[in-house]
Amino acid sequence: MSRPPTFTPPPSARARALRTARGEFAVLEALPAGEPRADALMLPGYTGSKEDFIALLEPLAAAGYRVVSVDGRGQYETPGPDDPQAYAQGELARDVLAQAEAVRDGGGHARPLHLLGHSLGGQIARAAVLLDAAPFASLTLVSSGPAQIAPSQQQKVKLLGEALATMSMAEVWEAMQAFEPPEDAAAEAGNGADLRRRWLRHTPAQLLATGRQLTAEPDRVGELAAVRGLPKHVLSGERDDTWPVSLLDAMAERLGARRTVIAGADHSPNTDRPAQTAEAVAAFWERCDAPL
Repeated sequence: MSRPPTFTPPPSARARALRTARGEFAVLEALPAGEPRADALMLPGYTGSKEDFIALLEPLAAAGYRVVSVDGRGQYETPGPDDPQAYAQGELARDVLAQAEAVRDGGGHARPLHLLGHSLGGQIARAAVLLDAAPFASLTLVSSGPAQIAPSQQQKVKLLGEALATMSMAEVWEAMQAFEPPEDAAAEAGNGADLRRRWLRHTPAQLLATGRQLTAEPDRVGELAAVRGLPKHVLSGERDDTWPVSLLDAMAERLGARRTVIAGADHSPNTDRPAQTAEAVAAFWERCDAPL
C-alpha cells in the first residue's frame, strides 16, 4: 500500500471532478504559474489513489506541467459498481482513454499529454496505449513490471481476496493493521485516519478484480515495444518486492526505454523519494517535449 505523506493538496492543486464520456472521476489537478508546456495524466496502483502522487504535484507544476492524478473507477473518491466485470482491464483502459480526452479538451489539443502509471496503474496505462497510443506523448511505468507480480505478492493478494469474500472492509482494515511491521505502523501514525478512510471507500469488487489481474497479467512487453514513436520510461526504486528490480531492468531494455532507479526508494518512489522522482519524471518529459 502506498502511504502518501498527506492527503492535503499543495497550493498549486485543487480537487475536482473530471467529466468524461465514461462518467466522472475524482482528480487532483495542479497548474503551473504560467501557460503549461504540456499536460500529464497519472494513474495510481492497487489499493492506492490520486493522493499517491500528491508530493509530485508541486515540483511538476513548478517545472511547467499541468498534472492530473486520478482515482480510477472504484478507487477512493470515484464510485464504482459492485460488478467485477466493470473492472476488467479493457474497461479500465477505456476509462483512461476517456480521461485523456477530457484532460486534452480542458487544456487545449495543441499541448502534448504524458501518461504515467504506478504499479497496477502502469499495467492499465500499458493496456490503454495498446488500445490507442495516439493521445499520448510518452509513457512512464513506475514500479510496474512486465507480467504478473512476484509469488510472495500473489499470495498476499490471494489472502486479501479471501478476506474480502467473508469480512467487511472495516474488518479487513483492522486485520491488515494487526500484521503491519512496526516501521509501517509508525509511518501511518500521522495520517492513519486518512488511509483508513481511503480504504473504506474503495469498492471491494474493484480490489477483487484488479487483484486477479495482478496475479495473472501476461507479458505484453513485446506488444508495447512494437508501438513506435512513443517514448517510454521505466522508473523504480532500488528495491522492489512486487517486481524484482532486475526484471524491470530487463523490461526497459526490451522496450528501448529510458531507465531510472531512485536511490533509497522501494516500490513507491513517488512517496518514498518524491523530489528525486519528480526531477526524473520532469527531465524525461522535457526531453520528449523538446523540438526535433
